Amino acid sequence: MAEILKGKPVADAIKADVALRAERMKAAGRQPMLAIVRAGSREDDIAYENRVIRNCGEVNIETVNITFPADVSHGIFTDALRSLSEDKGIHGILVLRPLPDQIDSGEAGMLIRANKDVDCMNPENLRKVFTGDASGISPCTPEAVIEILKFYGYPIRGKNVVIVNRSLVLGRPLSMLFLAEDATVTVCHSRTEKLSEITSGADILVSGVGRPEYFGREFVSPDMTVIDVGINFTEKGMCGDMKYDEVRDIVSAISPVPGGIGTITSAILLRHLIESVELGI
Repeated sequence: MAEILKGKPVADAIKADVALRAERMKAAGRQPMLAIVRAGSREDDIAYENRVIRNCGEVNIETVNITFPADVSHGIFTDALRSLSEDKGIHGILVLRPLPDQIDSGEAGMLIRANKDVDCMNPENLRKVFTGDASGISPCTPEAVIEILKFYGYPIRGKNVVIVNRSLVLGRPLSMLFLAEDATVTVCHSRTEKLSEITSGADILVSGVGRPEYFGREFVSPDMTVIDVGINFTEKGMCGDMKYDEVRDIVSAISPVPGGIGTITSAILLRHLIESVELGI
């Protein structure tokens, strides 16, 4: 039976550290402040927003919400981002995505100052990730993958890592983070031929194809560590990309869905905010 790599202990450790650092800042007269910007009323956006607000309240971070109707103009939305970026009382900006079609996400990301960009929306932060510049802010989910492996003591250096995702949100930046840890990395995707042959040879397998219970026993092998980043909703509820009950009887360790990487991702965002305050924004 595999070790279950639950996200809550990892997130709790991050949040405890953030809370201490935020309390010191408050004592020194600097209140950490996160701006959450939302366009529209998507249920999943509101649920995520509420979770972030709750988490912030637990770690001495205050929040301000800027909410627009779904038909907000591009100009009004981007003007708000410019204002928040220049506001010295705002230390981090979280834009809930996807944005409505009339808003250019690329331009919106560039309007967020790189050191306030807690969710890596500004391409300057991605550039730093890809050039090995540690001063950049990594996307939260890739950073959470590295965090969970280190927390549970699974070595990365020299390991054969296979990532099944090639997006700029997950697969590509995660490959850079693994390379920075001296892993050997293969990036695959849903159209990779003989995918099961490649994944079954990995020491660490990260799945992010967004297909419910897509990976079964033929994709894994004993002694493998599996990090399931997939979030899928079915009639049975939320599940990952892995056939969890089938795979966990084979591999050495696996992160569950729900209760795995998603929990850590939210905590990483809070740490990014604290780091922004410490940089003296």
